[in-house]
Amino acid sequence: MFYSLARNAMFMADAEKSHHFALGSMKLLQHTPMSLLWRQQVASKPVTVAGIRFDNPLGLAAGLDKNGDCIDAFGQMGFGFVEVGTVTPRPQPGNDKPRLFRLPQANAIINRMGFNNKGVDYLVENVKRAQYKGVLGINIGKNKDTPNEQGKDDYVACMRKVYAHATYITVNISSPNTPGLRDLQFGEALDDLLQSVKNEQLDLQAQYDKYVPVFVKIAPDMDLVAVEQVADTLLRCKMDGAIATNTTLDKSAVAQLRYGQEMGGLSGDPVRNKSTTVIQQLRHAVGADFPIIGVGGISDAASAQEKLAAGANLLQVYTGFIYQGPALVKTIVDSL
Repeated sequence: MFYSLARNAMFMADAEKSHHFALGSMKLLQHTPMSLLWRQQVASKPVTVAGIRFDNPLGLAAGLDKNGDCIDAFGQMGFGFVEVGTVTPRPQPGNDKPRLFRLPQANAIINRMGFNNKGVDYLVENVKRAQYKGVLGINIGKNKDTPNEQGKDDYVACMRKVYAHATYITVNISSPNTPGLRDLQFGEALDDLLQSVKNEQLDLQAQYDKYVPVFVKIAPDMDLVAVEQVADTLLRCKMDGAIATNTTLDKSAVAQLRYGQEMGGLSGDPVRNKSTTVIQQLRHAVGADFPIIGVGGISDAASAQEKLAAGANLLQVYTGFIYQGPALVKTIVDSL
């Protein structure tokens, strides 16, 4: 009830301003009795993936809490894991505003944020202060002004900063809002990047005497051949898993709606089938044992089960959570 009322009020205001207001309120209240507004008990349904024990298979996708300001608040909602970021080596403002658009008729969002964040050092300090003891993923990317040829240096720099504090690390090469970023998903560029990431992971393992798995987040806008090529590289470079998928550039399902032709990535219900198809194709290509986190259009128990049936080991929500709030977490976990 509370979230429904709060959402109705926030949906009357600018989308990005509402987003910042919500996060600011959660940051302020997460260590006070007011956190009862969103705290909830969720059934324990543990699962082990990539050597990590998750209290339940449903996590918060990256992008909502880019700077790690509200880790404890999201943990209090019953997520089995929380992923923060995307974070870059240096702070950057992101793309020009407006850059975030709601499409409520389609339970969808279009964003062209552009990795706006306060930098990896700011995020690490927030992680150090957090009281959350659950699984924490940290999603890393490259700065907009870093040429693709030097992109691996940004990912390695972030890895060095977050490795000691992350349960797993996600390499984001699939956001459509940083020019040229998706080019890193293919061919020699992907091979070079992931080999550099793997080498750094092994060096950091020796330094910290712990192994932190690395996942790679991929786009939904790939055909079968491209998915198979990506899968081959993930296996050859010994990545620990994949997150499928990011937002889509295909706006055909929402073209007639207000904001439906805005530039940026589309998330929510319209990406559901695309994401599920990529998960199915990826699972076939990588075999039964390679971990996959499924995300894209999960808004109820049925869509969650659909992703698991397609081959996902774990799930993440973003847009569905924006529209439904913490109740979605309990609804999905109870159904598993």
